[in-house]
Amino acid sequence: MQLLNYITQQTELTQKAIQNTLELLYEDCTIPFIARYRKERTGNLDEVEIGAIVTYKEVFETLEKRKKTILKALDEQGVLTSEIQQKN
Repeated sequence: MQLLNYITQQTELTQKAIQNTLELLYEDCTIPFIARYRKERTGNLDEVEIGAIVTYKEVFETLEKRKKTILKALDEQGVLTSEIQQKN
């Protein structure tokens, strides 16, 4: 699953608003800055909605990191099957 799809499923926000907010976050913009000065890019998201995007982004990244760790451990143990890899 991709980050954008994950956040869209968890919130009721549009993909465009989420994508633009993520881009601003990757540019090291802060939540208050985005909420106050980049409303045109985010579709008027407020600080709470932007904070939710940040939270779900962190949750997704943590899950992805954990998934990679588990797959690596399974591979090292020699029990990683092609079926498990395809579900990745």
